[in-house]
Amino acid sequence: MKKLSLQWRITLMTALLIGATCIFMNVLIGYSGSRYMDSIGSYVTGNGDTDKGKPDFFDPEHEKLDRELTIVINGAQESFIATNWYITAATLLGGVLAYFLSGHALKPLRTFTARVEKVQPNNLTDMKITEEVLPEMRQFVKSFNRMLDRLDEGFTAQRQFTGNAAHELRTPLSLMQAQLELFSAEHPDVLPETAEFLRLLREQTERMTQMTKTLLEMSELRTVSCADRIEIAPMVEEIFTDLAPLAEKNNITLESTGDAVMTGSDTLIYRLLYNLTENAIRYNRFDGTVNITVTHKDNQLVITVADTGYGIPEQYRESIFQPFFRVDKSRSREYGGVGLGLSLVWEIVTLHNGKVRVEESSEKGTAISVKFPTDAIKF
Repeated sequence: MKKLSLQWRITLMTALLIGATCIFMNVLIGYSGSRYMDSIGSYVTGNGDTDKGKPDFFDPEHEKLDRELTIVINGAQESFIATNWYITAATLLGGVLAYFLSGHALKPLRTFTARVEKVQPNNLTDMKITEEVLPEMRQFVKSFNRMLDRLDEGFTAQRQFTGNAAHELRTPLSLMQAQLELFSAEHPDVLPETAEFLRLLREQTERMTQMTKTLLEMSELRTVSCADRIEIAPMVEEIFTDLAPLAEKNNITLESTGDAVMTGSDTLIYRLLYNLTENAIRYNRFDGTVNITVTHKDNQLVITVADTGYGIPEQYRESIFQPFFRVDKSRSREYGGVGLGLSLVWEIVTLHNGKVRVEESSEKGTAISVKFPTDAIKF
């Protein structure tokens, strides 16, 4: 059966179903006709005179009807009507069975669709489909697997280029930073215009250094081991300690509730929570609050970072995870953002088979939730 094409599967199943339905209908009609016609014949034979030669033509309008014979005939008619309803019900049942049988025949298509929906940039190789499929799908599967190969090659080349570019930029940027710091230290009495120019150079060089560092981290994500045992609550407290100076500068209160233990990359999960918390602090209101909540919901580990900022417009809630995207470019530049923090968050979450999204956002603040699957949680 596995070697038959989808067309032949549906054809054979439909033919078998129709054949079975027809046989069932013939059996019902034959049984009903044989039973009730025999009863009518036996009554007529028992009450009629058959020895007087050929019978005359029967005209019901001129003959006196036998009441008992009429009752027998009416009973036979009612039985035939009931039989017709049985046949109708059997036909409807056949249609229902055809629906489920065709669904069984099309199960490989649903399996293929479910597999396609699981494709992510970090699991392209694992999502290849074996070619032991239906003949109609064999060529399609080959094309799909070749497409995955091309995508994997493209993503690999992109990561290699990004990593190489970031690596090559890191050294000259470090030298520029060192020379600027040295020059500023050796010439403290420069003109105000020169001092402002040096400050601007140092600021932009620092931004470029941070950008290349983040790009290098993103290019090396796939080489990081994700087998560490991570306690979320102590990590959150460590992040709060590291970001305390920034929070105090804006008078932001840092709060956390809940705890969990999961398996993953300790370094990357720290970077994920650090980036989300830093964003929540930078783009918050003065005297605001940042709250990190860790819960278990629907067999998932859910980490929510909520702030009391100005909110994110609805049309940008998906775009904020794209590289170099910034809702307000002027404010991002003011706070030193380069548009890669949330993109790195997205990459880290995807690497851990999780999902990240803007849970809610309004003028009262924004809540971003990260959900990790059950197999990443250690209760």
